[in-house]
Amino acid sequence: MIGNIIGLLIRPKTQWQRIAEKDNFGLFSAVLYTAVFACIPAAAWYYGTTKIGWTVGDGDIVRMTADSAAVIIMLFYFTMIASVLAIGYMIHWMSETYGADSSVAKGVTIAGMSAMPLFFAGAVGFVPVFWVALLIGVSAVGYAIYILYLGIPIVMRIPEERGFLFSSAVIAFCMVILMIIMGATVILWDMGAAPSFTD
Repeated sequence: MIGNIIGLLIRPKTQWQRIAEKDNFGLFSAVLYTAVFACIPAAAWYYGTTKIGWTVGDGDIVRMTADSAAVIIMLFYFTMIASVLAIGYMIHWMSETYGADSSVAKGVTIAGMSAMPLFFAGAVGFVPVFWVALLIGVSAVGYAIYILYLGIPIVMRIPEERGFLFSSAVIAFCMVILMIIMGATVILWDMGAAPSFTD
């Protein structure tokens, strides 16, 4: 699977074709790889926000306390995994509409593999500089969307026109997930998961 991930980042179309040739997709391995690679942004942002810190304007360096960061990072980590699982399930659920043969494992594999650029880009958190994080984050989102649009028609074995509509529906669902995460963040901050900073 590591070879699949590297190949997907370098030669996405060829790698999607190799992935599509598999007869069976394992749900456990798809979830496991998502859980492992989700550690990259979680560890990076924990270290960056507690040890390095960031500045706002010309102000002093701001750092989070270790306890506060640990709670937020754990929530962040589990949110990443839950999001991939929800998107994967939605890919499977929508597949019948677009004439594709699918399984939950196949959907989670597509979602998890498409999210890999985002997981790797999360390493920018080791040095949390706003403009660098923004530039790398936007590039990673763009590449993840590109990989998704390439992968769905290939893995689901449907025509590209239908694959484009299918992928667009998945992106729309991703936007819904983003809105849910933003709303949940506000609620959780109000319930005590708000960040606290060192003096």
